[in-house]
Amino acid sequence: MDKTTVDTYSASAGQYADEWLGQPAPDDLYERLRRFFKPGGMTADIGCGAGRDTAWLQANGYPAVGYDASEGLLERARAAHAQCVFKAAALPELRGIEDGAFDNVLCETVIMHLPPEQIAAACRRLAAILKPGGMLYLSWRVTEGADLRDKAGRLYTAFDSALVLGNLPGTRIVFTEDTVNQSSGKRVCRVVAERL
Repeated sequence: MDKTTVDTYSASAGQYADEWLGQPAPDDLYERLRRFFKPGGMTADIGCGAGRDTAWLQANGYPAVGYDASEGLLERARAAHAQCVFKAAALPELRGIEDGAFDNVLCETVIMHLPPEQIAAACRRLAAILKPGGMLYLSWRVTEGADLRDKAGRLYTAFDSALVLGNLPGTRIVFTEDTVNQSSGKRVCRVVAERL
């Protein structure tokens, strides 16, 4: 992960957690998870932030573990959602997570915070931690033109969806979408892939 981005999230974890919770519920995301994820299947929420989606997964029949690179956000997640398990792990390596460990993997608007040279490796790793028949939901906020940083220093990498679609080995793409995120109001691309 981009160190400046992770440091920004850790330093202002409370602010970002409150901002996310203040947004409308991501019902469009949850509809797609219900449609594609395997009920009862072990689920990883990669880049879980303050744990909102991990808690939703756990409450809706998807036993979940939330992973994030920001210790500050993990602290917020653990305090807010004591019924869930949260662990430290960072893309692209996801150290400590075994290949083939999960039936479902959620990675919601995270990979755009990676330096461009790490995105392909991150996509390959997300595919690798799926069990055969497992489902990956991967999305990212679209940045037009060149990479940029916001006022807080968070990196938003500009890249084409072909970079993602070409780096999910051993999978079959079952859904793609370029849309406006119902919760954040930002343009996002979404991909759902099944591990063969």
